[in-house]
Amino acid sequence: MGEPFLLKYVAEPDQTDYDAYVSRGGYEGLRKALAMAPDQVTEEVDRSGLRGRGGAGFPTGRKWKFLPKDPAVTKYLVVNADEGEPGTFKDRTLLEGDPHRLIEGIVIGGYAIGARHAFIYLRREFHRARAILQQALAQAYARGVLGERILGSGYALDVILATGAGAYIAGEETALLESLEGRRAMPRLKPPFYPAVKGLYMQPTALNNVETLAHVAWILARGADWYRAQGSPILISVSGHVRRPGVYEVELGTSIRDVIARAGGMRPGRAFKACFPGGSSSAILNEAYLDTPMDYDLMKLDVYGSMLGSAALIVMDDTTCMIEVVARTVGFYRDESCGKCTPCREGTVWLGQVFERILQGRGRPADIDLLQGIAKGMTGTCFCPLGESVPPSIASSIRFFGSEYEHHIRTGTCDVAGAAA
Repeated sequence: MGEPFLLKYVAEPDQTDYDAYVSRGGYEGLRKALAMAPDQVTEEVDRSGLRGRGGAGFPTGRKWKFLPKDPAVTKYLVVNADEGEPGTFKDRTLLEGDPHRLIEGIVIGGYAIGARHAFIYLRREFHRARAILQQALAQAYARGVLGERILGSGYALDVILATGAGAYIAGEETALLESLEGRRAMPRLKPPFYPAVKGLYMQPTALNNVETLAHVAWILARGADWYRAQGSPILISVSGHVRRPGVYEVELGTSIRDVIARAGGMRPGRAFKACFPGGSSSAILNEAYLDTPMDYDLMKLDVYGSMLGSAALIVMDDTTCMIEVVARTVGFYRDESCGKCTPCREGTVWLGQVFERILQGRGRPADIDLLQGIAKGMTGTCFCPLGESVPPSIASSIRFFGSEYEHHIRTGTCDVAGAAA
């Protein structure tokens, strides 16, 4: 990997201040962008190979190209700063430690697509991040990098900070837009599929993640060629049974084993058992998959059968009861379901009832098949990805840890030493 840069300044105590940010090269990317044509900015981002860091991994430049070029058409830029995927906290790290990087990325993105208004949709629980962002936005307006005639150019952009109510469903882009417009966060009917066609207020909209726009600021400051030479870096949120949980900057494609090593390895005296490589919506992998590359495309291959998602690596050691983990995961999605579609609304409840029966020592031999059957009925049938996030953990846990399910059902107890600790 090349030079680490995404986390380069987040630990500096004054990095949230405008002057300190500028002293370290901040807003140079914006100055370069404003000297280019908007299409050139989009092309530079596209040429860099940057893929969205919100979970889908869609090429950012290509997403911007979907928006109409007609300057008479109102366009919006929306930032998804909700970060609701369990185990994910990389965006919050950037928001609290390097807020002007996000603002710079927003202005560059807004200029590229021709937006005059941008919205940051922030998770309400991020109280510290909100206070820091409000201060950074005020500084940006005062110093002329937001508002009218940005840095003396003819471009103008206003940024509005909006907060959601902490709903996981708002991570789905159309549900986020519904919430931003003042309605309940529920996914919209598709087509049109892309917010680039009918987005915020039914106008063409580019919706990007916090980390994605932080990359954009660096790309315009240093250039697409420099960025590609860095090996396509990505931030990984590492949590669970490791010595040093935290956010780590690694090259895309780094193995799970190497990321765990960066986090100090497993807890003393404990062995790796399993992990969620991309947050709780990804399929669980066991120790045979420690060398799996953390990559958007490779992880989806049948040989691995999981996904990188929001790059949230949740590590579990040999004291973990997998049935309890999956039951808690199902409970989370049950509580966060918006209730719009039957497979998700009903399926998560039924799954929760089966898991409750097993964990209370009343499991039945047919329960494993029942869990798989309900999960299969939720696959490819849900209105949005929330319900589709449940089956992977069930199928993979039964695949790798079926004996634990059988023991629970047969004896009514857990056979994992230390699981109750």
